[in-house]
Amino acid sequence: MLIKTFGSAVQGVNAYTITVEVNVGAGTKYYVVGLPDNAIKEGEQRIDSALKHYNYRMPRQKVVVNMAPADIRKEGSAYDLTIALGILSSSGQMESGKLSDYIIMGELSLDGSLRPLKGVLPIAIQARKEGFKGIILPEQNAREAAIVNNLEVIGVSNLQEAVEFLDGRRAIEPTTVNTREIFDNTADQYAADFADVQGQENIKRALEIAAAGGHNVIMIGPPGAGKTMLAKRLPSILPPLSLFEALETTKIHSVAGKLGTAASLLSTRPFRSPHHTISDVALVGGGSVPQPGEISLSHNGVLFLDELPEFKRTVLEVMRQPLEERRVTISRARTSIDFPANFMLIASMNPCPCGYYNHPDKECVCGPGIVQRYLNKVSGPLLDRIDLHVEVTPVTFDQMTSTRKSEESSTIRERVVDAREVQRVRFEGFDTIHSNAMMPSQMVKEICRINEAGITLLKTAMERLGLSARAYDRILKVSRTIADLAKSEEIKIEHLAEAIQYRSLDREGWAG
Repeated sequence: MLIKTFGSAVQGVNAYTITVEVNVGAGTKYYVVGLPDNAIKEGEQRIDSALKHYNYRMPRQKVVVNMAPADIRKEGSAYDLTIALGILSSSGQMESGKLSDYIIMGELSLDGSLRPLKGVLPIAIQARKEGFKGIILPEQNAREAAIVNNLEVIGVSNLQEAVEFLDGRRAIEPTTVNTREIFDNTADQYAADFADVQGQENIKRALEIAAAGGHNVIMIGPPGAGKTMLAKRLPSILPPLSLFEALETTKIHSVAGKLGTAASLLSTRPFRSPHHTISDVALVGGGSVPQPGEISLSHNGVLFLDELPEFKRTVLEVMRQPLEERRVTISRARTSIDFPANFMLIASMNPCPCGYYNHPDKECVCGPGIVQRYLNKVSGPLLDRIDLHVEVTPVTFDQMTSTRKSEESSTIRERVVDAREVQRVRFEGFDTIHSNAMMPSQMVKEICRINEAGITLLKTAMERLGLSARAYDRILKVSRTIADLAKSEEIKIEHLAEAIQYRSLDREGWAG
């Protein structure tokens, strides 16, 4: 008897439906066709053991399982429950009436219990899109799937519960989640706040500018100056996530298996801080089954690279294209997958191997040329994509012991949101440009016009400070953001002067 059940496969951050056809007939042996991988083929033993545990029988006949479309490779153990229910129905051990109403997914243990899955959110979205009544899956994943409205989410803990539900012998209340309420209640709840930071007012100002314009930042300073502490607080001043951005970010984390069983929706901007020993594949994504990397996990948030020169050169260079295109393309022989990667890059580094070059109190012990060689570990093309270069100096004792309360992140965020609204109106007619940092060169000339006094100042600065040609566009973009924060339609000379300060690494002779 031929029975059809439905599962789902995740490719990139999207899912597509898999039709699992099961036929039990005359003959012997168990066959799985339709390009299954070893995990699916090995499922025969798991299914057999799970069925016996609940006093069902594995048919001692010819069992053919076809996974369509047959020209796409199927991977993973999440089809165990789909196939098991198809076998029970095809062999007459359960009713088949409701099988076609649901997407069914779950990995079986030998005792018939279900293990949690990855990528449940895109599966649920696709199920609703294709008109399925609901989805049957492990109860640990039910809250995640329930983010999708107008879809019946049935969480089950074992094979027996799934069979009894489909047979009508057990009533299971669908899992429901009020997505809007969760989003509103948990949005912008950050553990770290700029109010905790004493001193470093110039660095806070630079990070505010970066947040307002979507600019990438590199902080250069000695150990213990507060670079990491400041970077961790950057998400708290970024504009709040919209519900669409939250769903998009949650999909990526779902595919990567980074959501906990109690989590349902990411409502705060992600902050990712990979170790400097990370590989290029782990950073940008990839693998035999392409998975999102750290730059995609930081989509709509912040990617922090601490001790930038310590990262392998190849790792840093693979970021150049994603920084420009805001997405990553993983190409394989049979397919090409896109992962979104719209993130802010925040990097930090010591000015030299010992860490004390240009330190106000401690002497640098690095030999001649060592400082320049250390800085040269970071390539010019990568620095070209970083708008703000900020020198971080250590906090004095008086600043650390001051009782003066620092400005809270919520206050800074209000100014950032106002500046982003100006940019939203400015770039309303452009689909791929949402902030000043995204402007191409030709647009910079039109939008970042400066008067004669500004041209003179910029020319003088470039000549006296030895600024490179690549600094020109960056200075204009940053000055446009500073003007937006000041609610000024024109870029004034003081905005330009402040932007020039943020090009430390472009100055000739900065490292001797």
